[in-house]
Amino acid sequence: MSGPLMTPELVRLDVAPPGDKPAVIGLMADLIAATGRADRDGLEAGLLQREESFATGMPGGFAIPHCRTDAVREAALGVLRLSEPVDFGSADGPADLIIGIAAPAGTDDQHLQLLAQLSRALIRPEFLAELRAATEPAQVSDLVMGVLEPAEAPASAPAAAASPDDAATSAAAAGTTAPAGGDTRGDAPVLLAITSCPTGIAHTYMAAESLENAAKDKGVALHVETQGSGGITPFTPEQIAAASALIVAADVNISGRERFAGLPLVEHPVKRAISHGPQMIDEAVAAASDPAAARVPAGGGSAAGEDTGSAGKQSWPRRIQGAVMTGVSYMIPFVAAGGLLMALGFLVGGFDVAFVADDVATGYSLSSLPGAQEYEGAAGMLQTDRAGLALYLGAVLFTLGSLGMGFLVAALSGYIAFGLAGRPGIAPGFIGGAISLAVGAGFLGGLVTGLLAGLVALWFTTLTPPRWLAGLMPVVIIPLLTTLVVGGLMLLFLGRPLAALMTTLQDALTGMSGSSAILLGVIIGLMMCFDLGGPVNKAAYLFATAGLSQGTEASFEIMAAVMAAGMVPPLAMALSTVVRRHLYSPVERENGATAWLLGAAFITEGAIPFAAADPLRVIPSMMTGGAVTGALIMAFSVGSQAPHGGIFVAFAISPIWGFLLAILAGTLVAGALVTVLKEVSQRRRGAIA
Repeated sequence: MSGPLMTPELVRLDVAPPGDKPAVIGLMADLIAATGRADRDGLEAGLLQREESFATGMPGGFAIPHCRTDAVREAALGVLRLSEPVDFGSADGPADLIIGIAAPAGTDDQHLQLLAQLSRALIRPEFLAELRAATEPAQVSDLVMGVLEPAEAPASAPAAAASPDDAATSAAAAGTTAPAGGDTRGDAPVLLAITSCPTGIAHTYMAAESLENAAKDKGVALHVETQGSGGITPFTPEQIAAASALIVAADVNISGRERFAGLPLVEHPVKRAISHGPQMIDEAVAAASDPAAARVPAGGGSAAGEDTGSAGKQSWPRRIQGAVMTGVSYMIPFVAAGGLLMALGFLVGGFDVAFVADDVATGYSLSSLPGAQEYEGAAGMLQTDRAGLALYLGAVLFTLGSLGMGFLVAALSGYIAFGLAGRPGIAPGFIGGAISLAVGAGFLGGLVTGLLAGLVALWFTTLTPPRWLAGLMPVVIIPLLTTLVVGGLMLLFLGRPLAALMTTLQDALTGMSGSSAILLGVIIGLMMCFDLGGPVNKAAYLFATAGLSQGTEASFEIMAAVMAAGMVPPLAMALSTVVRRHLYSPVERENGATAWLLGAAFITEGAIPFAAADPLRVIPSMMTGGAVTGALIMAFSVGSQAPHGGIFVAFAISPIWGFLLAILAGTLVAGALVTVLKEVSQRRRGAIA
């Protein structure tokens, strides 16, 4: 930093609000930009974008709009004290103190650290009172800078007078919140508390400060772990061993629950700790001496959050849906890396590199390059188009990609189980996915084994073993027993029926290939877009890739229909986020930017985040666009000799103009339809409101 974060020029007192929250944020952007520290429009856009993702209004009548953006040249902190409060999204009421933080894009989360310090100070009523009582901008500047850059306190200073930064350090690292005045009750339990909010900023640290203050007043020893954006300083083993109960004040999944297996548990949303800290301390003290109190499960609870705040009230269908989405989201990196590497392999080594990749990648080297390789095609023995360095590098790239793609079913199964049961479900889920591949059950088997492993492991986590055994449950006992149950069920009972179902789906598609080609294209398009990379999508893809070995024009056309239709959903959603930005959250707009590349590379899963958030409007729209694309591919007799890669394997697609035109038509249809449906839905909600 080249100067103080706050100066009197960055403070305005008793300002008449120019309108609602966006207008006040615009005024904050004017204030900071007037000092030359930021571009006004860019700063305003950054502040508004942050506000859309998470409202910054806080209990106590203040708000902390903040952002990190390239529009900021020098970090700044501005304060507006309004003559009339304005709603900033807090359920506790409107705000009259607006504290804006602007940080340059490369400041290594500087603004998050400032928020942590400010939040701890703002939870104290006396600090808010001083800000409201100030009569000059310089007084406000001095008060805030006194929090951000406190003078070194003498060693004998009381704990209550320590700086916010010191408080954070003592609570999270050294650990104990000492009772006020040294009034420690000899029989008082030692409590642990974890606080965390969706953005890991203000609420996280305000909840910690509130609990610490309440514990001091009640003479209770408390250690606090803030799982916020500023990093985590975890509890020490000694602190956990001495603990009598655990408080969780969080609106998101907390990490490391398995550390506290068997401890009495008090759990609420993070804002309750801010407004009712003393009551939560009392509840934890009572739970510590109550044999019937709720306790942390042996496996630490679900990573999907069934024990986290209001998430614990989710219905089973929603929990299972969330677990499946967890599995898909963790599977996407395997798809992205594997699919793009395979596409690059085709680009460098030619479309026929797939037939010889294993032998070339393992049998040759940079010092011993291969010549043209023979392989068996539909018309007999054929030779690869390329040789030498191009064929070798293409084979290496294709082999890497195919190995990555080989993890898809195991990753899907493993992380579905993780979504339901947390860490104890990962190993059984991965092993179940591997069994699904071994018996030919494919993605259907992976879905089943993931859900089975998650549910079985989750049941085991509800058991309450002795404390000496609790540490072994999540890492040894639960994975072992769950793997035995799930693996046994798949090998003995479920594997063959699921494999037969997969075969039936592929045979049904094969039986249609001799009838109407356009109708087949429509059906392929519908299947590719029905579940966006799920079992129906994969059944269509496997049908197409299996047919490639026949080397017929019909098989090439089916492959082209599968690939083109699968590219439509990500491209259509990316287009919609550009055409109607206001219909989507900031996170969805970021996903839309990524979806352009995912769609171009034939990674249908790029549309899953949108479908998960709004399936009733997204999925029918994508299916309509996919059906249009599939029909046009068949009508134009477009063929693809490559099984993956999208536009990166254009050299293996003919005619390329027909391929591009079909994708463009489907993308426009799907994008327009989903945009219209979302626009109508938003207008209806506005009319009802």
